[in-house]
Formats: sequence, C-alpha cells, structure tokens
Amino acid sequence: MGKVAVIGAGPAGIIAAGYSSKKGNETYLFDKNEKIGKKLFITGKGRCNLTNASDIEELIENISVNKNFMYSGFYSFTNEDIMELVESYGTKLKVERGNRVFPKSDKSSDILKALNKFLKDNRVNLCLRTEIIDIVRDDENKFILEFSSDYKKEKKVFDSIIIATGGASYPSTGSTGDGYRFAKKFGHNIIDIKPALVPCEVKEKYIKELQGLSLKNVRIEAYTGNKKIFEDFGEMIFTHFGISGPIVLSMSNYINRYKGEKIDIYIDLKPALDYKKLENRILRDFENNSRKQFKNVLPNLLPNKLIPVIIRLSNISGEKYVNQISREERKRLVEVLKQFKLSFKSFRPIDEAIVTSGGVDLVEINPSTMESKLVDNLFFAGEVLDLHAKTGGYNLQIAYSTGYLAGNNS
Repeated sequence: MGKVAVIGAGPAGIIAAGYSSKKGNETYLFDKNEKIGKKLFITGKGRCNLTNASDIEELIENISVNKNFMYSGFYSFTNEDIMELVESYGTKLKVERGNRVFPKSDKSSDILKALNKFLKDNRVNLCLRTEIIDIVRDDENKFILEFSSDYKKEKKVFDSIIIATGGASYPSTGSTGDGYRFAKKFGHNIIDIKPALVPCEVKEKYIKELQGLSLKNVRIEAYTGNKKIFEDFGEMIFTHFGISGPIVLSMSNYINRYKGEKIDIYIDLKPALDYKKLENRILRDFENNSRKQFKNVLPNLLPNKLIPVIIRLSNISGEKYVNQISREERKRLVEVLKQFKLSFKSFRPIDEAIVTSGGVDLVEINPSTMESKLVDNLFFAGEVLDLHAKTGGYNLQIAYSTGYLAGNNS
C-alpha cells in the first residue's frame, strides 16, 4: 500500500489517519500542537459533544450549506459508527436533550483517550509539535512535505496527502487557515471565509446591564424587513457585547447570508404563553399584589437582572403601584415580554467562532471519496471544506464522516 500524510490531528484527521493505516497504508499524522484533538477537547464546554444521535436524514437537514454533499459521507461512516468506536475503547456515552451525545463522565479527556488508543492500535505515526511549511509535487506525482519539528526542518515523500487542518476559528487550537493556503497552491477555489456559529454584537447600550444572564426556554426570531430569516427555541446568554448561547450561535449561521442588511432580533421571554394568557397571568399577579409597586411585583415574572431594563422599555414607572397601572400599560408590558427587541450590529471576530463558513469549494471535491477533482491523491476532510451545520454535534459528525472517506480512499 502507499505512504500517506494526514495534516491536522483534529476529529477529521484522527479518523482519516486511523482508517488509512487500518487499510494498510504507512500513515503519518502531523499536528503543530502538543496533543491531538485540541479543539475537540474544548467542545461542549469541555464535555465534548461527540456527535448527534438523530437519524441520518435529520443530520443532513441540520447542515446549513451544501447538505446534499454529505449523503455519501453520513451513510458511509455514521453517528453510530463513531459512538461504537469510542465505546469499544472503554468510554461510555449518554444521549442528552436534542440527541446530543456526551461521554458519561462529562470529560472530553475520556473521548481523547479513546481516540489516542485508536491511533495507537492502528500503528499511526503521530508527529506532534510539527508544523507543515510547504507541500510540493515532484516529477513522479509524489508529494514532498517540508516540515519543522523541534526547530529542525525535514522533508518526507508521500503518495497521498489528506488536508484536515480545520478552518480559521479558534486559532489558539491550531486552526490558522493553513489548509486554505495549501488548497490554493494546488489550484482550488476557496469560498469566502466567514464566522459561523458565532456570538452576535447588538446596538443597544443596556445590554451590558444584562451581562451573564442566562435564559432557558425562550424563542428567538430574526427579521430583515418583514421577512423572517430564522426562528428557534432553547437557551441563550447575554454578554457585555450582545448575545450568545446555543440558539444565538445557530442563528448566526443564517443571518451571515444577509451581509449589509438591517437585521432585527426578537426574543420571546414567555413562549409558553400567548399574548392573552400572559396578560391574564400579569393581571392575576397585579390583583394579588395590588398594594405593591410595579418593580416589586416583577420578580414573580422575571430574573432580577432583566427587571430594570423591562421597566424602561415598557415605559412604566417602577415606583407606580400596580393597582394604578392602566390596561394600555399592561398591554405594553406584554408586548415587551413577547417581543424583546435587539438590533444586530455585527458578529464577533472569526477567532471566537465555533466553526468557519466557507472553505474549499465542494464542486472540486468528489463527495464519495473526498479526493480532489483537480489533483490525484490529494484529499480534504473536515472544516477546511465549505461545509458547516447547526450546533449539537453535527459539525463533528461532518468531520468524522469526511475523515473516514478520505482515509479509506487514500
């Protein structure tokens, strides 16, 4: 069999290297970090959201762009395959809300232990603290890899190369866009790189007062003019610059397509109640606390941090006794709670994004093998490709599945 170099020891590179070696190739896995899976280690807030346990069709539906490209990948190496692989090395898994899969221990280190054993069992040559400087092709169509390790420059010749360097997000984990440079060198087109799954900045100044406040079970909608471009339900958090959390990150995937357009965001703080039911609930609270001031009744309805902001937005004096609040003021309060409005300003920098939007143009990649259509024996896998999905383990499954195809066909 051949001699294969895999560049990048993230989830795509690990799976690619393991399966390349398993089929008989002499496989080298290169990474500039001191350990494998540095970005994988921090996913799921350090718990590692390994994959998503939904059926394959649902996985495909949760890909934000180019979903049809992943049919072959998702059916060739499934979410069940990665779960079985990890569990076969002693790491027990569990499925949580939204079919998110985590290690039972809630420790991402347990996932990485399993993947390290997988590489060792398949005799992958692991080259850590090694930076790829250049890739050139010789007259015999072999790839010459120039790399630096321990301040020494070396060269090795390979039959095949798998580029699994990640995107441009979280550069501290090693994803610094090297893969795009290598792809361009071999004639590949790169679709514009943008942040995806990234927190959003908003224009409202009072957002700083809400910093650190987490909300569960809220609904978020985004509009450009009268056109609704996103809707979701779940958890979010206010930050010093704007908003973040699962539903906000998912929203960023959709609103990044509307560059330059004015985007309004509406948060329904009480989605379980329609307008009438919420007004009745508020009326009951007011009747039961008729001698209290407005500001002192709101804790029954809202987290404390939200109260001063809601008071200002509803234009009702906090000192006013609730038995003096008019029906019109009550309706105004309901409106604010059901449509808490924020004005989108910008995305946070790409180095704060969970994944990258854009990458190697998929028109130039064979979806059944991940091989370049331009250069024989050159493969791509993972986030370096123009593929990304919602939060919830979908992006990692893209990495495993594309990594498997690249490794198995190299």
